[in-house]
Amino acid sequence: GLRATALSVQLVPLTAPGPGEQYAFEVDLDSCTGCKACVAGCHALNGLDEEETWRDTGLLVGGDERHPFQQTVTTACHHCADPGCLNGCPVLAYEKDPATGIVRHLDDQCIGCSYCVLKCPYDVPKYSSRLGIVRKCDMCHQRLGAGEAPACVQACPTHAIKIVNVSVTRSAAPDQAAPAGVAGSSAFLPTAPDPSYTQPTTRYVTRRALPADLRPADQNMLRPQPAHWPLTLMLVCTQTAVGLQAARELMGQSTGAPPALGWAAVGFAAAGLAASVAHLGQPLRAWRVFLGLRRSWLSREAVVFGAWFPALVLSVATDLLAPAAGRAALFFGAVGVYCSAMIYVDTRRHAWRAAQSVGRFLGTAAVAGTAGAFAAAPSHAAVALLVLAVAAKFGLEARAARPAAERDADDPLDPALATARLLTGRFHLVFGLRFTLPVAGVLLLTYATAGATAAVSRPAAFAAGLLLLLGGEVAERHLYFRTVDAPKMPGYAGREAKA
Repeated sequence: GLRATALSVQLVPLTAPGPGEQYAFEVDLDSCTGCKACVAGCHALNGLDEEETWRDTGLLVGGDERHPFQQTVTTACHHCADPGCLNGCPVLAYEKDPATGIVRHLDDQCIGCSYCVLKCPYDVPKYSSRLGIVRKCDMCHQRLGAGEAPACVQACPTHAIKIVNVSVTRSAAPDQAAPAGVAGSSAFLPTAPDPSYTQPTTRYVTRRALPADLRPADQNMLRPQPAHWPLTLMLVCTQTAVGLQAARELMGQSTGAPPALGWAAVGFAAAGLAASVAHLGQPLRAWRVFLGLRRSWLSREAVVFGAWFPALVLSVATDLLAPAAGRAALFFGAVGVYCSAMIYVDTRRHAWRAAQSVGRFLGTAAVAGTAGAFAAAPSHAAVALLVLAVAAKFGLEARAARPAAERDADDPLDPALATARLLTGRFHLVFGLRFTLPVAGVLLLTYATAGATAAVSRPAAFAAGLLLLLGGEVAERHLYFRTVDAPKMPGYAGREAKA
C-alpha cells in the first residue's frame, strides 16, 4: 500500500492546478514500449464494453533502410482547452471542470446523437451501442481527487504516462514548450491533426531527434466511415420536401400547383424527421436538443425544422393561412437545409467543407424541386431546368473523385486523396450507380412527357422517374458519409467503422 501511494505521488502533481492551469497527460515517448498495459488498465477499471477503448496505442515510422526509426505512442483524450466535443454537443452533455480542466461527459444527459464523435479530430469519444450513449476518458477524475493516479498512468510499467499541470488560455494554444533537454519546440505529437483547432493539452516529450519524414504506420490504410442510414434518409427526405415546397410556392404564383405536390412535401418531411429520431441512442431525451442553441449547429437545425414542419402542414392543409404559412415554410426550410450543411462543415473534415456540403444539400433540394415541377406541369422548360440541376450537382460531386495522379503525390496525408481512393475503389459500384440512376430518371420523365404507351402508363413512368432520381440522391448521401476521411491520432488503425 505504501509503495502504491508513493508511486501515485510521483505520477501526479503534488499541487492542484493554479489559476490559468489545468491537469494534462504527459507521455514520455522514450519510455513507451507499446505494451498496451495502459489500454488494459483503463478498460478494466472503467468497466468498458468488449470493443470499447478510451486509450489506444499506435506506431510512428520514419528514416530509411540504413537508419530506420519507429516510435510507439499511447493516446487518449487530450482534455482540450477549447474542446470540439463540448462546443458541438446539442444537449450540453459535456463540461470542462473549471478547477482541473478535465473535460467530462455527462452520461445521464447524452441523447446518443454521436455528433461529438464527428467534432473531435482525435477520435476520442466512443459510442456504446449497449447504452445508447457516447462515453470517453475523464482522466479518472475521482482517483485524481483522492490523490491517486489514473488507471492508465498507474498501469504503465515504464512510467511513460503521468499527470502534469500545464498553463492554458482559451485564446491561445496551451503552453506546451518542451522541458530542457527535450527535442522540439512544441510538445504535441507530430503528424497529429492541427492542434490549433481544439488546443489539446497532452504533452509528448522525447530526448531524441525525430526524423523529418516521420509518418503514421497506418497512413495508407483507408477507413470507410459509418453509413449513418437514418441521417442519410433524414437529409434526403427533408431536402426533397424543401425542394417540393419551393416548387409549389413558385408554381402557385403562376399556373397553380396541384395539391399532390404539397402533400408529397409533407410526406417527405414527416419521413425525414422520423428518421432523425431513429439516429438517436436515447430518443426519449431528444426534447433537450434546444439547449445547445448558442453553439451547436445540430441544435439550430432541430429548432428550425421544428418551426418548419407545422408551417408546411398549415400551408398545405388550410386555405386561410396558406399564403403566409407557405412563405414561412419556405424560409424555415431553406434555413434548415443550411443548418444541416453547417453541422458537417463545422467538423472541419475536408470532404465536408462548405463548398461540398452546402452545394450538395441545396442541390438535392433543387433536383427535387425541378423534378416535382416537371411532374406537375411537364414542359420543355421544366426538363431543361431538371437537366441543369442534375448536371450541376454531378459536376460538384465529381470533383471529389479526381484521379490520384492529379493529387499532390508528396502529401500522403491528404484527406482528399483518401476520399478519392474510396470513391474510385471500394465504392466504385455505388459511385457509378449514383450517376446512372438520375440519368435514367431524367430519361424516363422525358419519355413520360411524350405521352402514355401501351407498355407503360404515363403516371407509372413519372413515378418511376422520380424514384430513380431520389435513389440517386440516397446513393450520393451514402457516399457522403462513407467516404469522408475522418481525422484521428496517427499510428492507430483500429477496427473498420461499423455501418
